[in-house]
Amino acid sequence: MSNKWGRREFIGTAAAAGVMAAAGRTSLIDRAEAATMNDEITTKSASELANAIRAKQLSSKSIVEAHLDQIARVNPKLNAIVQLTAETARKEADEADAALARGDIKGPLHGVPVTIKDTLETSGVICTGGTKGRANYVPKADATAVARLRAAGAVILGKTNVPELAGAIETDNLVYGRTNNPYDFARTPGGSSGGESAIIAACGSPLGLGTDAGGSIRIPAHFCGLAAIKPTSGRVPRTGQFPMPMGARNAVFHVSLIARKVDDLALALPIIAGPDFRDHSIVGMPLLDPKAVTLGGLKLAYFDDDGAASPTREIAAAVRDCAKAFTDAGVKVEENLPPDAAKAATVYHDMSRGDGGAGTRAFLKSIGSDPISPLFEQALANSVAPAFATTTEALAAFVRWDAFRNSMLRFIENYDAILSPVAPYPAVLHGTSFEEQNRRGFGYTQMYNLTGWPSATVRVGTSPEGLPLNVQVAARPWREDVALAMARHLEQTFGGWKKPTVV
Repeated sequence: MSNKWGRREFIGTAAAAGVMAAAGRTSLIDRAEAATMNDEITTKSASELANAIRAKQLSSKSIVEAHLDQIARVNPKLNAIVQLTAETARKEADEADAALARGDIKGPLHGVPVTIKDTLETSGVICTGGTKGRANYVPKADATAVARLRAAGAVILGKTNVPELAGAIETDNLVYGRTNNPYDFARTPGGSSGGESAIIAACGSPLGLGTDAGGSIRIPAHFCGLAAIKPTSGRVPRTGQFPMPMGARNAVFHVSLIARKVDDLALALPIIAGPDFRDHSIVGMPLLDPKAVTLGGLKLAYFDDDGAASPTREIAAAVRDCAKAFTDAGVKVEENLPPDAAKAATVYHDMSRGDGGAGTRAFLKSIGSDPISPLFEQALANSVAPAFATTTEALAAFVRWDAFRNSMLRFIENYDAILSPVAPYPAVLHGTSFEEQNRRGFGYTQMYNLTGWPSATVRVGTSPEGLPLNVQVAARPWREDVALAMARHLEQTFGGWKKPTVV
């Protein structure tokens, strides 16, 4: 269903221009100037906006208004933001400006607008997880990562769309409907963080908080040409995620970050990382600085085909071009495929299907999600069915997961990082993500959910259709600094994000 925001939210928000004709009608020149000034603001990175606020070159209010204007312009075409918190954002921006005038700075994101994926709870703002049983559910508290962004000064613009229970690599549900890719409306922006990728690529937000259990931050970043980081499993608390990851598969779930620039990931990761004494699996490991990483002397393995789903010619070439860029930077580069890479999707699938989805169906029914979305029906049919015949078979799947992790760990003992595609194809057409030729490509990202290693992605090229092409760099456990430093080098070499021309 479409968003039904009142006109009151958007009329008169051309604060960047700050002028209105006496009769209440903006002249054509004023409108052009407003659009240009808004564009100058909304194309800036979160880091640039944070610096401009602290230097008093831009007010938080002007930045928030510019992004609200942009949302008003692009969101009707995208359906990316599904809960807009415009009035609260304006109030918080005013408070941020007043605090700065007093010399008070809350933190590194003081006054900077952000958006939040609709699987992360937000106090006082509806959080659906894309499922009908939560269509009107209002959490009483923020997820830990959301609370930490607020405490660092971030201003939340709204919530972004997801597939039901974050269960697909495209974004559509029965609560809010489908989200479109800003580079081609006929294609998906990915999933499950598809709303985040669409609105950030279209400059409606500079920074977003998402999750990744099988590629859910990296695939949307690839489909929309953005930078993203899936941190090490155990780095960022999952508290306040819906559904809350629990049980044997807990380790594959990662609260993650997405932005247009790699530096914004490095800025925000220290804010959301660390134990919260609510999620038992989080470890207080030191978080190292990507700027301190020297590329010369690092050792990199790369592969352009995982042996299960061959990439397009352009994606394979992009990986090889990136390998050369690292060689030119002094990195020791070897073409080498992890021995069990082709098994990743099968291992992931098997340890997800012990009961054939019966427990998930029962859970959805218990919260009133009946019917469930056609997309999630496909997810259950293709990803968790059929069930194993015996408990012994189901438990054996977790033994295979451990064997896979051990094999990958032995492989990366000889390297600092691994370069590969994010997916073997660019953004796919709506409704096709579970077709066999596309489903086989999930293993490129799933392998690093299985290992739990940090993996960063960045745009390095363009497909013949004009769609973004990304690669990913995975590093050893707890070495987000290496993954981000290498992604930043690729961003500097190949240019990174490019503004879509469709919206």
